[in-house]
Amino acid sequence: VKSSEKTPLTALFLARLIQEAGFPPGVVNVLSGYGHDCGKALAKHPAVDKIAFTGSSDVGHDIVSYSAATKLKRITLELGGKSALIVCDDAVLDQAADAAHEGLFSNQGECCSASSRIFVHTNIYDTFVQKCVDRAKGIRMGIDQGPQIDEIQFERILGYISSGMREGATCVLGGKRWGDIGYFIEPTVFTNVKDDMKIAREEIFGPVMQLLRFDTIEEAIQRANASKYGLAAGVYSTSISKAIGIAKRLQAGTVWVNCYNHFDPAAPFGGFKESGWGREKGQYALDNYTETKTIEFPVNHYDGTSGSSEVK
Repeated sequence: VKSSEKTPLTALFLARLIQEAGFPPGVVNVLSGYGHDCGKALAKHPAVDKIAFTGSSDVGHDIVSYSAATKLKRITLELGGKSALIVCDDAVLDQAADAAHEGLFSNQGECCSASSRIFVHTNIYDTFVQKCVDRAKGIRMGIDQGPQIDEIQFERILGYISSGMREGATCVLGGKRWGDIGYFIEPTVFTNVKDDMKIAREEIFGPVMQLLRFDTIEEAIQRANASKYGLAAGVYSTSISKAIGIAKRLQAGTVWVNCYNHFDPAAPFGGFKESGWGREKGQYALDNYTETKTIEFPVNHYDGTSGSSEVK
């Protein structure tokens, strides 16, 4: 395990628990270090047969390049996302607003499958916006929402917020730092977001919600798929046939219907396009760590004579 340089202590604590549990030495090894030296060395080393990486799409490209330069080792990648949540005009709005809220603001928005592009039918748009704003106003800073991981991410998120304002989106809540200690950012909600805006195209990885209008289901599907990412998506509708029909056409590895960010150990998880290669969890995950081998041999036709084993 090579931990993120931003969160090394949890991996080291896990290593201590593994040791206390009695794992034989060498079964699990933990490395702490920066990606540009420690991670790169792992990806390039010829003795490493398999790499599983979770992180940004840019670093995923680097790992593929490093691995190809030495061994063509097997790689699985769980990368970035800009996941679409489509709220139809027949959705149960309180249920959908709860999902949009949890899907975006959980873990300070630092979640690869965050519902960061919320497409809302124009007939319910204003009502739904108010429900989302009301829920975001109820977030207790320091209790429900913690600080961003570090100063780099903190400044990056504030940069995206400034970009959204410059490009014409309406910031109806938040939009700035909270307090003067720690890397806290106010829960932020943008309305009147357009597809070509930076906040609608790039992964923010922070507590910044984007609410976009749509008029037809076909339009919503096309716009949801018009992203380089394809990690996850969601659909809210009281018509299960409509919801499943939409889910089948969304270019995403996981599509949640009338729920969001629900995970099951048996359900494969992974992305399309720039969101990664391979799947985690379920039987599909085991395939990433096994090699298929074929062994062929001739069949001996026993003719009934004692001691005979001649191949015929």
